[in-house]
Amino acid sequence: MLINLFKTLKDVGIPCTLRELLDLIRGLENHLAFANVNDFYFLSRSILVKDEKHYDKFDRAFDIYFKGLETLDDVIQTMIPDEWLRKEFEKFLTPEELKKIESMGGLEKLLEEFKNRLEEQKGRHEGGNKWVGTAGTSPYGNSGVNPEGIRVGGDGKQGKAVKVWEQRDYRNLDDSVELGTRNIKIALRRLRKFVRESRDDEFDLDGTIKSTAKNAGLLDIKMIPEKTNSVKVLVLFDVGGSMDPHVKICEELFSACKTEFKTLEYFYFHNFIYETVWKDNNRRHNERVETIELIQKYSSDYKIIFVGDASMAPYEISNAGGSIEHWNEEAGSAWMRKLFNNYERLIWLNPIPEDHWDYSASIDLSRSLIEGQMYPLTLKGLEDGMSFLTK
Repeated sequence: MLINLFKTLKDVGIPCTLRELLDLIRGLENHLAFANVNDFYFLSRSILVKDEKHYDKFDRAFDIYFKGLETLDDVIQTMIPDEWLRKEFEKFLTPEELKKIESMGGLEKLLEEFKNRLEEQKGRHEGGNKWVGTAGTSPYGNSGVNPEGIRVGGDGKQGKAVKVWEQRDYRNLDDSVELGTRNIKIALRRLRKFVRESRDDEFDLDGTIKSTAKNAGLLDIKMIPEKTNSVKVLVLFDVGGSMDPHVKICEELFSACKTEFKTLEYFYFHNFIYETVWKDNNRRHNERVETIELIQKYSSDYKIIFVGDASMAPYEISNAGGSIEHWNEEAGSAWMRKLFNNYERLIWLNPIPEDHWDYSASIDLSRSLIEGQMYPLTLKGLEDGMSFLTK
């Protein structure tokens, strides 16, 4: 019954398995979703999709699958056995309403007539007792009254519709779209190294069992330090100029980093890294930190993340005096090499779409200085970058 849906999900790239399909079938057999497309949508998504990044693909597959069912008969026969429908309807309809449905020839006649009227009708209709529309007494439409009805759209305030037939819209959440704070947090969680150095204790189940067994069954509760993420992160944000259109995504990334990493340091630069960086953009001319001080202060096990579009004149990277704000004695490329050679893991996150990188000489030069470890600022790019940092 659900093989075509399963094949559609596989075709759009969702890694679902036959085991999950069998679980979905078992859920339907136990009436976890019944005669309701919304319920079926959420049930099938919760069982078949194991990663939030695939939600958008699932929505597209779900839409493709239902558009492939061109008639009402296809929907009924493919999704829900006829005997299920009959038993469920009998629970919610009064004897009088059941008699009225039978007056039209039963459920099959009701659905067939609905299909025929949709084919005949050429436009929107309001009021009346025949066409598919609103605020009338026709058995088809919404906001009207008819106990034999099929609701088309609307909010179903009357609660008497036999079948809901309406447009579905779902929010995109794909691994190629730009990020939001929530999605960034999910991706950043790939960068983890857990240690038990916390002052807070947690219950040690395995240790308690072993200790109790050795103690002849006398309960001996054991506690251990709670696991914490020991990863240390240093983020350097490019600000101003061509980065102004990307302020929102950088703010979201910054917010997510502060939540996910216990040890986080951050600084700002403009266009490229030179001999100084700063902590407060309002005081960047008066309160700067020397880049060499960063190297000396933050140990080599820090994970370094540059965030910027790397879009500038190439000489700003390769030449002494290339900075557009001051005279730099050493080229930016020299400072990048110092950072790259000092730290075990360094990446660059770029908000510019990856397919545009080859058209920029400065992006190409920046990538070469960090041996290609530049990633687009998308969910997939961020996940790939975090995976590299964890190696």
